[in-house]
Amino acid sequence: MGVFTLGGLTTAPASSRTDLLAPATLATLTALGWLDEVGVVEIDPDVSDTAATQEEFGLTADTLANCVVVGGKREGVERIAACVVLATTRADVNNTVKRLLDVRKASFLPMERAVELTGMEYGGITPIGLPPEWPLLVDARVVADGVVVIIGSGVRRSKILLPGRLLGGLPSAQVIDGLGMPVSSESGAPR
Repeated sequence: MGVFTLGGLTTAPASSRTDLLAPATLATLTALGWLDEVGVVEIDPDVSDTAATQEEFGLTADTLANCVVVGGKREGVERIAACVVLATTRADVNNTVKRLLDVRKASFLPMERAVELTGMEYGGITPIGLPPEWPLLVDARVVADGVVVIIGSGVRRSKILLPGRLLGGLPSAQVIDGLGMPVSSESGAPR
């Protein structure tokens, strides 16, 4: 398997292009035995951002997923999680994520800090290969039957395509109904 075609993207099995994966992503895919289950495709790093990828390759937003890193504090202890939502939505950080992390306020980690803590490139952060102690909150729409999603690979020069159900099978994953809120036309691009 590992060969998917969506829009203008056609993948090769990740096992044949491990050079397109961040080290932590490769290690996780190897440990899970998923190298032949997911596909990877090389792209121009300048079109790595979700909106640019969608436009460049003629994709629908419901095939693209975003992974964001959020954090908050409780009694002086920082709690960090990653959230995966479809590009048609944005993570409900102020309600759902805040409640799940059990913090007073949750917010997106600054870019430099997210890059440092994940060991991945900004614009390529993926849920595959994150620190194992972090909860991975995955919107239920991402793992719905038949959904194939495009996510980062840990580096900006490639994308991973895989059945969304696999993301729900990651070791620290929690599938959450309503994690992603629809993006209104006034709120701009998804995060």
